[in-house]
Amino acid sequence: MYVNNKKKACEAVGFKSEEYALDKNTTQQELLSLVKELNEKPDINGILVQLPLPNHLDDKAVIEAISPKKDVDAFHAVNVGKIMLGEYDFLPCTPSGVMEMLHSCSIPVSGKNCVVIGRSNIVGKPMAMLLLHENGTVTICHSRTQNLAEICSHADILVAAVGKPKFVTADMVKEGAVVIDVGMDRDENGKLCGDVDFENVKEKCSYITPVPGGVGPMTIATLMKNTLKAAKLQNNID
Repeated sequence: MYVNNKKKACEAVGFKSEEYALDKNTTQQELLSLVKELNEKPDINGILVQLPLPNHLDDKAVIEAISPKKDVDAFHAVNVGKIMLGEYDFLPCTPSGVMEMLHSCSIPVSGKNCVVIGRSNIVGKPMAMLLLHENGTVTICHSRTQNLAEICSHADILVAAVGKPKFVTADMVKEGAVVIDVGMDRDENGKLCGDVDFENVKEKCSYITPVPGGVGPMTIATLMKNTLKAAKLQNNID
């Protein structure tokens, strides 16, 4: 679903998009060769690898093989380092989309108690860093965190990126908090849902994002934005 939505978004804004749906038995070398080929193609401005990869492939090696100038997911170590310093070309799509949502609703981050549940390289860690760049006081929670519910209950801004359906319950949410649900899960009936128990939590929030239709579209919009910026950088266009 996510890949198809990316393709539709490219078509809508006038980008050429190429999909390489490789066989599950593709070797590491074959995949790296494809990445090298795309790095060298001047008409390809952005490259992304849809994760997770099959177990026999090293996703870190594949991500590091992508040219940082074409790394529109902002997963390459060079781009991650730039994000840490606050001097970046690209931001990871989901965290950047979350920040754009906060800005569009004029929700201040500075001085707020921000809690991120999840410490993945894709969402949790960069999300915390972007909130920190805007002077939020940030706590990252994870599977080893003690008193998780208590910590979350003090959050002014709570970002759930844990990958467990309806994990965040009403007792974990502060009255009037802003709740951002990054999860994309399926409930016991096979219906799409997020990491937050939306129906029970929504009554306590000042803002809450739905699933689907919340963070997901922002992630794709940011991908388009990153690709446009990559094309400009590669062609020296202001």
